[in-house]
Amino acid sequence: MSSPWLESVTPIAPPASANPSVRQLVYAGVVTGAWAAVISLVLYVIGRLLGTDFSLVWWGGAVQQPIPWIFFVLLPLVSAVLFALAASLARGLLHARAIAYWVGTALAVASLYPAINQPASVGWGTRALLVLMHLVTWFLVVPQVARIVGDSAPGQHEERNA
Repeated sequence: MSSPWLESVTPIAPPASANPSVRQLVYAGVVTGAWAAVISLVLYVIGRLLGTDFSLVWWGGAVQQPIPWIFFVLLPLVSAVLFALAASLARGLLHARAIAYWVGTALAVASLYPAINQPASVGWGTRALLVLMHLVTWFLVVPQVARIVGDSAPGQHEERNA
């Protein structure tokens, strides 16, 4: 093929000196996490208007307690920044994009367990909206951070500029 950049996610690859820094990844985590937080808060408000109580049994607890609304803002934002920091460890590795993507996906799936594994007293509306919020956060954060980390993989710039 005479134009390998036509199939690239990034149409024209940046020079190798422009590999993503930890600061750039944290910035991406803040931006994507903030969007996930806004959407989660909107889903929370919609759920409350529809009568969802958003209460669950916390780890190690026996009593069902409501989730404070601030959690729906802080958890997506903090999770996105922590994932961006963790993904920065893959910078410069072969298949960095795939590593970040699949590790992020595994973390997102694992984070679903506490929301799904609740006693029968916890409503399915609460569980469904929590799962939806997890999926929104995964969709906004993981592919974007993985794409940015993928720009640092060896051979990325040479292949695209060939």
